[in-house]
Amino acid sequence: MSEEKLKYNTSPIAEMTGGIVLANFEKPERRVEEYQTEAQLEENMINNLVAQGYERLDITTMAELYENLRVQIEKLNDVKFSDSEWKRFLLEYLDIPNDGIVEKTRKIQENHIYDFIFDNGRLKNIKIIDKKNIYNNYLQVVNQISVAKNRYDVSILVNGLPLVHIELKKRGVNIREAFGQIQRYEDESFNIDNSLYKFVQIFVISNGTYTRYFANTTERDKSNYEFTCEWADAKNKIIADLEDFTATFFEKRTLLEILTKYCIFNAKDVLLIMRPYQIAATERILWRINSSFENKKAGSVEAGGYIWHTTGSGKTLTSFKSARLATELDYIDKVFFVVDRKDLDYQTMREYQKFQKDSVNGSKDTKELKLSIEKQDNKIVVTTIQKLNEFVKSNKSHEIYNKHCVFIYDECHRSQFGLAQKNIQKAFKNYYQFGFTGTPIFPENSLDSQTTADIFGVQLHSY
Repeated sequence: MSEEKLKYNTSPIAEMTGGIVLANFEKPERRVEEYQTEAQLEENMINNLVAQGYERLDITTMAELYENLRVQIEKLNDVKFSDSEWKRFLLEYLDIPNDGIVEKTRKIQENHIYDFIFDNGRLKNIKIIDKKNIYNNYLQVVNQISVAKNRYDVSILVNGLPLVHIELKKRGVNIREAFGQIQRYEDESFNIDNSLYKFVQIFVISNGTYTRYFANTTERDKSNYEFTCEWADAKNKIIADLEDFTATFFEKRTLLEILTKYCIFNAKDVLLIMRPYQIAATERILWRINSSFENKKAGSVEAGGYIWHTTGSGKTLTSFKSARLATELDYIDKVFFVVDRKDLDYQTMREYQKFQKDSVNGSKDTKELKLSIEKQDNKIVVTTIQKLNEFVKSNKSHEIYNKHCVFIYDECHRSQFGLAQKNIQKAFKNYYQFGFTGTPIFPENSLDSQTTADIFGVQLHSY
C-alpha cells in the first residue's frame, strides 16, 4: 500500500462486525516446528479442521467417495434414493458423461437444484449445496485419495463433493512445487471420467509458511501461478502461515460464504474467486446499507461511502458483486449500477445481462430506462449518470423516488460530482450511495472544495 494510502487510511466511522474477512487478525503465539515433514503438516492441518467442526472421513478411493456422496445428498435433502434412482440422478444431472470442469462448476455456482422425478412419479427439488442456509451444508475432510496412480493430499468435501483441494509441501520447499503438483494432477487424473474432482472450485497450496488459494478454471492465463491469491484481514495484513490460514479461511462459515457468495462464474464461463480486499469492501457496503436502513439514515450521505481501491485491483468485479448482493436485500427495491458513458463496455453489459436479462440499456433514449425502472421483476438497472440525469429531468415525479434504492458508481471520478449528481440526490428520497475510485479527491486536491467523502460519505475500505 502506498504512503499516500496510509496517510488517508483512516478508520471508518464505525467498525463493522461479523464479516468473514477479519477486521484485524492478531497472530497467536505458537512454536513453529521448523522441520515438519509433509505428512506431519497434513496430519496437523486435518486435526485443526476436526477441531473446527469438520468430520474426518477415513476413505481413500473414488468408489468410497461416491458412496459417501449418496449418504450426504440424501441427508441434505431428507430423501432416500433406491439404487436405480441414485444411478439415474447421477446420469441425468450430477455426473452426466462428458461433463467437464465448466459444466460441473455451473452446477455449483448456478444450477445447484435439480427437479428429480422418483420412480413413483413424485417430483422433488434436490439440491447439492444449500445457499439459503449455509449451515445446512456438511463439511468433511479426507486425505490420500488415490486416483490413477496419484495420491491427493487433503480435500474438503461439502455434502460429499470435493469442492476444495489442498496440496502441501514441507516447510522450506518452494510453494510453487505444490502449484506444479496441482497442474500435473489436472493433466493426469483430476479430470478423468467419473472423477468427482471435476467439482473442485478452489485449490489451496501451502508449504506451511506460505499459503495461497486460486480458482479451478480451464482458462490458460487464469491457471498461471500469478493468479494465486493470499488471504488477509480487512487491513490487508497477509495471513500466510498454514495454521493461521486454516483457522480463518477454513472457518466453516468463511469457507461456505466464499463458495456460495464470493465466487463469480462469469459470462466467459471462467470461475473467479474474490480476493480478501474485494470481499472486505463488499461486506462493508452491505453492512452500511443494512445499518443505514435500520437507523433510518437512507437519503443522506451517511447512508453511503466510498471504496478506495488502486487501479487494476478489480474494482468492477467488486462493484458488480456488491450490486448483485444488494439486490438480495428484501427492503431494497432497485439497485442502480451507474457507469460513465465511456465505461459501459461490452464485457460489463454481458456480465449484467447474464445475471439479469434486460438489466442493461445502452441507448440514449430515457424511455427504455423508464421501462427498466418500472419492471417489477427487474431489480437491477445498469445505466449511465447522463441518462439517469435525463430521466430525473423529464420525470419530475415518479414512484421510484420514494423507494429504497442503492446506487453503485463504478468509478466515482469528478464527472460524477456535478449537477447530475445533485439532481439525482434531490429526486431520490431513500438512497444509499457508494462509489469506487482509484483516485479519491481530498481537500488539498479539490478544485471546488468538494471531496469524494462530501459526495459519497466516509471511506469504507482501502487497498
